[in-house]
Amino acid sequence: MKFLDQAKVYIKSGAGGAGCVSFHREKYVEFGGPDGGDGGNGGSVLIEAVNGLNTLIDYRYQQHYKAKTGVHGMGKNRTGARGEDVVLKVPAGTQVFEEDNETLICDLTEEGQQFRLAKGGNGGFGNAHFKSSTNQAPRNANPGQPAEEKTIWLRLKLIADCGLVGLPNAGKSTFLSSVTRARPKIAGYPFTTLHPNLGVATSDGYEFVLADIPGLIEGAHEGAGIGDRFLGHVERTGVLLHLVSAQEEDVAEAYKIVRHELEAYGKGIVDKLEIVALSQIDILDDETKADKLAALAEASGKEVREISAIVGTGMTDILRELRKIIDTSIEPEDAG
Repeated sequence: MKFLDQAKVYIKSGAGGAGCVSFHREKYVEFGGPDGGDGGNGGSVLIEAVNGLNTLIDYRYQQHYKAKTGVHGMGKNRTGARGEDVVLKVPAGTQVFEEDNETLICDLTEEGQQFRLAKGGNGGFGNAHFKSSTNQAPRNANPGQPAEEKTIWLRLKLIADCGLVGLPNAGKSTFLSSVTRARPKIAGYPFTTLHPNLGVATSDGYEFVLADIPGLIEGAHEGAGIGDRFLGHVERTGVLLHLVSAQEEDVAEAYKIVRHELEAYGKGIVDKLEIVALSQIDILDDETKADKLAALAEASGKEVREISAIVGTGMTDILRELRKIIDTSIEPEDAG
């Protein structure tokens, strides 16, 4: 399944059915009086967060959604049927914006949340509604109210407990695949990951969700590489795991590049709790590893964890640390 985190959609509710002008006709009933029924209400357009979805790909192939019009009223005081609603099903974490793509309409953060995007028009009154002592044979009825229509933007921000950030080839996808059942594409070249991946990790019986986003490079906030458009998927996370590859010649510079891009993106990401880890340490000798750990600790101002997803070094400890932060929201002494 392809990943899509933004879609433009046209929606239109149903117009209300018109009221009916009718008079009762029956043998031996001389003055039957008005019996025109009311029109049915038009269907509404709703949006609902459901389980089992993690992409907006359905809205690439269908961009127009229209609810049914209410049925017109009929004689014998028969009210028209209500128009059928249309429900847009989206993943939890979907935001809905007006056509300007800036004005937020709603934010569906939990499964089962529902919001009405366009209300169906009310049905018109039939002539039976207007009968009175001074107007016993009304010959007028109301038309149904018109439909609402608009263009909206759907924008998905994945719901995850921990976000993995770092330069391309920092080992994020390898980390995700080793601790979850997710199977992201892994290869020895930059930008192997082209869209975010989610996985559920388990530590001491506690489950939490990891989000791996495509790697950042210098100038990502200006559109370099894949850019920073996927950073929105870590806006909702409680903690960031910042991986720096042991293959980097200058690990301090690699760390600073990603931090600068997070800061340039804004929206509070740079202020999140951060754990820094030197990944792929299995390729280093002890002396080189010590030098790179020291350089990275100085650049980040934090204690640096040592991990290798390939051989499993440090993986259990870092998962437990992440679980502790997510579970208790207590910041460890050296995470900032």
